[in-house]
Amino acid sequence: CDLGMKIVAVSDARSAVYHEDGVDIAALAKQKSERGLLADVDGYEALDPGAELEVECDYLVPAALDGVITKENAPRIKAGVIVEGANGPVTSEADVLLHERGITVVPDILANSGGVIVSYFEWAQNLQREVWPLKRVDDELERILTNAARHVFDHAAQAKLDLRSAAFDIAVRRVKEALDASGI
Repeated sequence: CDLGMKIVAVSDARSAVYHEDGVDIAALAKQKSERGLLADVDGYEALDPGAELEVECDYLVPAALDGVITKENAPRIKAGVIVEGANGPVTSEADVLLHERGITVVPDILANSGGVIVSYFEWAQNLQREVWPLKRVDDELERILTNAARHVFDHAAQAKLDLRSAAFDIAVRRVKEALDASGI
């Protein structure tokens, strides 16, 4: 990973693998395409489905399915931070348990909003019959996400809320302000 992080576990819909020293994503993808299953690749410990969620790590990024972190497995989560790459990977019951344990959950409405934002950029370009250079798309996306993250983290700290509650609070306030401004 070019951010100085080490990826230690990877999963797909059928299997998972782990390597304490890090996963070579390119080599893993090549072997998987040749063999079909992650569990069949060489050089990695095959894990039972769901066990990748419980490996010791700094950041856990469930990025495929909803409801994978539940009240049953939340007590075994060893990550310090969960970044919801998928929509709703942490159930509401698990969210409470994780918060009680001091595990930060970056909510899906913040963590995976990039795709929706870029879809808006595409819509805006189509309306204006423009094509933005990739750098502009990347720069605008980074600006919007950085501002949104700062706003959510600052509001959470100021109001003593978890990040999901802070994000929802901001969203509800914005909808109310828009409705008030429109006279509805």
